[in-house]
Amino acid sequence: MTYCVGMMLDHGLVMMSDTRTNSGVDNISSFRKMFHWSVPGERLITVMTAGNLATTQSVISSLEERNKAPSDRHNSLLEAPTMFQVATIVGDLLRQTIQSRAVQGGQNAGNTFGASMIVAGQIKGMEPRLFLIYPEGNFIEASYDTPFFQIGETKYGRPILIRGYERDMSFESAVKLLMVSFDSTVKANLSVGLPLDLLVVERDHFEPLHERRIDGKDRYFQTISAGWGEALKKAFLSLPNYEIEPTPTHAVVS
Repeated sequence: MTYCVGMMLDHGLVMMSDTRTNSGVDNISSFRKMFHWSVPGERLITVMTAGNLATTQSVISSLEERNKAPSDRHNSLLEAPTMFQVATIVGDLLRQTIQSRAVQGGQNAGNTFGASMIVAGQIKGMEPRLFLIYPEGNFIEASYDTPFFQIGETKYGRPILIRGYERDMSFESAVKLLMVSFDSTVKANLSVGLPLDLLVVERDHFEPLHERRIDGKDRYFQTISAGWGEALKKAFLSLPNYEIEPTPTHAVVS
């Protein structure tokens, strides 16, 4: 399992993903789940992945045509005219990859090779867009009603995003909110873990504004983790106490 979030803001896009992959408690490793490609001054496209690692790696390899010589490679995402068509390309490729592996593995293998993806980016002259791609290849787009998407282990970090998100928040506040969401998820689920990958994309700028990897020694992440825990305790203690009144006893008539 993994945890990835793509967030739409007035100022642009913020994405974060973990890197943990596990096949049981004694086989844990790290693999990148966030990938991005850009044409300076023209477009920037990001894909985040969750699900079967073989499936997601196959999709990313196919997008980059890694089976070809470097001089022959042709990433179709960099020439699609709209972000909608970018999402369509990724969705079709994901569906085909899952179907192919399911056929090879037998009729009950479909869920085993399942995966989902978040696609985000902007093409010059158009708005930034954010899509959630399902294993079946279909997708939905972020809107004012649904301004962020999560894939993977979503339930622990979602309440924090719902309570803290504002469309006009700064990039700095958005990153802090994501840090809290990921810290809560990491603490609650062993299948999600550091290091984390962070990408900030400013509207109408087609190169990353900010990009970094956050490991367990990261001072800011440590400060957020400790501070959030203390803030929760203080908030809990500041709430009014529940009054327990003894339950009235009734005489037993013989």
